Amino acid sequence: MPTKTDLLIHPNPLGPEEMGEIISINPERARWHYITFGAHRIRGGDKISAETGENETALVILGGQCDVESTAGTWKGLGKRKDVFDGLPYALYLPRQTAYAVKATTALEVALCSARTDREFPARLVEPHEVTVEIRGGRNVTRQIYHVLKPEFPAHRLLIVEVYTPSGNWSSYPPHKHDQANMPHENKLEEIYYFKMSQPEGFAIQRLYTGDDRVDQALTVRDNDLVLVREGYHPVVAGPGYHCYYLNVLAGDVRSMQAADDPTYAWVRETWAPRETDSPLYGLIGGKG
Repeated sequence: MPTKTDLLIHPNPLGPEEMGEIISINPERARWHYITFGAHRIRGGDKISAETGENETALVILGGQCDVESTAGTWKGLGKRKDVFDGLPYALYLPRQTAYAVKATTALEVALCSARTDREFPARLVEPHEVTVEIRGGRNVTRQIYHVLKPEFPAHRLLIVEVYTPSGNWSSYPPHKHDQANMPHENKLEEIYYFKMSQPEGFAIQRLYTGDDRVDQALTVRDNDLVLVREGYHPVVAGPGYHCYYLNVLAGDVRSMQAADDPTYAWVRETWAPRETDSPLYGLIGGKG
């Protein structure tokens, strides 16, 4: 049975103003096949350089602005929001075997989201107006979804969404899973949850469990924590008083986000009468896109 330390990755001990790598995982550490992830804090005027190697990679601007130079193209002035609670994201997709440099033009936080691939797709910038905003759920299960790299996006495995869970609300609910290759009902996907809180002392709770009770863990997650979802159901609840953000990075062999609800709780979905204004975040972080 996996332990909490197998599933919950804490960030590096950076001070509030300290620059550097916030957190990172790779397939070897995660014990899966595809996803590599890192988040970095960069001082204005500084830069980081890397190569995508055997990965397709998307740079998601969490906060601040930057320029990117690469062997696949050059992009200037990426990023408008000061942090993840301040609007829609920019994301830059880069193909495998691409060298790139990210130069921060202001203080910058950037997430590097990668998945192993053997296919070639062109580099492409996703601007805020291209991000689809969805209000999902209803009542105290209302949350706001930003679809960044959707299944129809021209890539091989990489899928990315941002999710905003208002104070006291639930998300990823009814509990769902995507650990079986059973299309069209369910796709097998690796997934990370990278968390941010609207205030650094805030917290959320994520339950990870399987239907046979082989896995059942309740994880307390805080700012910059990362959860590995290898299998099972994985709902989230935000602590009252604090809004919760998470960046989902997913990858699998089929380009689909099809998931299967826990049949015990699937009935709850039918009780909702979702309204956009059920979410206290509606219109505050990007509005309708």
